[in-house]
Amino acid sequence: MAKPGNEPHDGGALLAEMAHWTGVIGKAQQLLMEHGASAALKAGDDFMAQMGQMPVMDPAGMAAAPAAMWAETLGFWRSMLPETEGAAPDRRFAAPDWQEPLFDLIRQTYAVAADQFLSIIDQAPGLSPHQAEQLRFGARNFVEAMSPSNFAFTNPQVVAKIVETRGQNLITGLQRMIEDASSGQLRHVGKDAFELGRNIAMTPGKVVYEAPLFQLIQYSPTTEQVSEIPLIIFPPWFNRFYILDLSPEKSLVQWAVDQGLTVFIVSWKSADASIAHVLMDDYVLNGEWEAIEVVTRLLDVPKTHVVGYCVAGTALSMMLAWAHATGNEAKIASATFFTAQVDFTESGDLSLFVDDAQLKLMGTMAKDGVFDGRYMAMTFNLLRSRDLIWNYVVNNYLLAEDYKSFDLLHWNGDVTNLPAGWQLRYLTELYRDNLLVKPGALSVAGTPIDLTIVKTPAYIQAGREDHIAPAKSVWKMLHHFGGPMRFVLAGSGHIAGVVNHPSANKYQYWTNEAKVDTLDDFVAGATEHKGSWWPDWLKWLSAHDAAKVPAEGARIPGGGALPAIEDAPGRYARTR
Repeated sequence: MAKPGNEPHDGGALLAEMAHWTGVIGKAQQLLMEHGASAALKAGDDFMAQMGQMPVMDPAGMAAAPAAMWAETLGFWRSMLPETEGAAPDRRFAAPDWQEPLFDLIRQTYAVAADQFLSIIDQAPGLSPHQAEQLRFGARNFVEAMSPSNFAFTNPQVVAKIVETRGQNLITGLQRMIEDASSGQLRHVGKDAFELGRNIAMTPGKVVYEAPLFQLIQYSPTTEQVSEIPLIIFPPWFNRFYILDLSPEKSLVQWAVDQGLTVFIVSWKSADASIAHVLMDDYVLNGEWEAIEVVTRLLDVPKTHVVGYCVAGTALSMMLAWAHATGNEAKIASATFFTAQVDFTESGDLSLFVDDAQLKLMGTMAKDGVFDGRYMAMTFNLLRSRDLIWNYVVNNYLLAEDYKSFDLLHWNGDVTNLPAGWQLRYLTELYRDNLLVKPGALSVAGTPIDLTIVKTPAYIQAGREDHIAPAKSVWKMLHHFGGPMRFVLAGSGHIAGVVNHPSANKYQYWTNEAKVDTLDDFVAGATEHKGSWWPDWLKWLSAHDAAKVPAEGARIPGGGALPAIEDAPGRYARTR
């Protein structure tokens, strides 16, 4: 029997614990070394050499301290901090763990430091307005990056996860980070969560026409009668077309078909060397106009409704001006614009990326005349870095949580490459120089472009919280077209404001029947409507197309002069 004061020390447990945490760090080192990062681990080697001489600490102890001491310290700091009552809650710090004294102190200290830093940036002297906005944008992203929620041992949820999994979350997260670094893209959803034609892009249809720049998809009717005038949708070529055909409960394409419309959509080809030379003229004439010619011939109709989303809406405005100038405007019954811009004087944070230095840098990134779409994806993610970058750094890398199955985020990461020459001209001539709204400054196939001659009826939709095409920028379209226009302001932003199925009963939209000059005046006198704006748009379309025809013959994909090439969503949508 051991004498009092001489109890046996549990050396085996200590060694086992030490071996476990040494193994965790060793595994992390191995992963990094396998990917060419051994030089960065010299400090880790030094740490490992000292581990045998140090007592093993419970990881939770790194964040623990006597409660009385922290309460006293926190009380002092709180007396120094400004009141924040009434401020919007910050989701990064919503977990109850952040109310523990140490982490509450870290959180509040960060908030004060961030506010002070951004205040100093706002007062920086001697800068042009553009330079000041660039500095503020960079500062905001720096502040987002430095949030204590983004680091393992200043985030209480991560500390708890380390204890719970005995460090496995960090190993799993490191493996994911290395995979993402190798692919050049932050992954938001699991690799196998979605498959085109299986659980997204499911609306039945056929590819009925293929050109070097696009495939044309025709969807199968679900009603016995359909509107005589067909609908052609031009999605942006920055991503895949199926943002408008996600799951059936979100699909605008399926909904439009079910309302009795004959729907076609353009699936743009992701740029490769074969189309590296194309410019805006090609997207206007060899893309949008060619699709109109194909559809009117196929269905033997004199005109079509057309939709342009984002940059495809910008191209659509040029196509309308070209059509009016060349006497071809009768082929277009109406034009709808989803969050599209023609006047870029208030184009938001994307304009910060179009000064001479950054345009020159972009030019160096092109390979074989093609601009890698991952760069554009990262730019868009930076516009909402808290939600689209750091949120996933924490969830995917630090907490190693299961990936969410979110179709919209799968689409967001399914990027397309762009013709580099056209991309640089687009950013220079439109975003930087704003030439589209200067009559005659741009041309299509030698025809000067003047938006003021466009008389086609237009439905113009904007998103109240759109950070890519701000509502004030979209509104300016009303000052340049000369035909009848209907403006609708939708709740949410660039994607969710557009992709809002009526069955979801989400968000709202605003209309104002009075003639007003500014968006502020529109909002001041607007009527709010709950839910989706799609039925309002359908009612507007119907006013321009009352005739119905049987859903037979060429109204069936492959049933007319153009045989079906393949099932929707087609080869171009799957080409990486």
